[in-house]
Amino acid sequence: MMTVEQVLASQKTNVETLLGLTTKAFESVEKIIELNMAASKSALMESGENAKAMLSVKDAQELLALQSGLLQPLVEKTAAYSRHLYEIASGTSSEFTKAFEGQATEAQQKITELIDTAAKNAPAGSESAVAVMKSAVAAANNALESVQKAVKQATEVAEANFTAVTNTATNAVKAGAKKH
Repeated sequence: MMTVEQVLASQKTNVETLLGLTTKAFESVEKIIELNMAASKSALMESGENAKAMLSVKDAQELLALQSGLLQPLVEKTAAYSRHLYEIASGTSSEFTKAFEGQATEAQQKITELIDTAAKNAPAGSESAVAVMKSAVAAANNALESVQKAVKQATEVAEANFTAVTNTATNAVKAGAKKH
């Protein structure tokens, strides 16, 4: 059985973890706001420059060349923005995952300790009930580890797909711009 001090220490750890995760979430929001402000400022300045360039166009061929020249930087900047946004989200997600994995590991250890204490103090003849309990906890731990591995693999696949799509889009626009 847990003592009052152990319960208080556990609650203190949980509060500290929650405060740390809340701080990380706010930091991520701040980074996204900074990213959006920089992107908006850049887009506004470029829009003005592009409007001036459009007004100075003399013929349709020059207009096509100008439009083609504007498309590639736009796609590259969009890809860079998306990568930066993904990095912010991915970093926050990994912080949350680390915290939850740490909490899960600690909870597993406490449950195992409780079962071991109960087994030592169990009356004679209850060995089979203790064995069933240990088996159930072991099965739950294995299931949790499998889920954690699956989430990590899915995250890695999603990250690889995101990178591939971004690179493909950027390369396609570069190739299209070279043709014009």
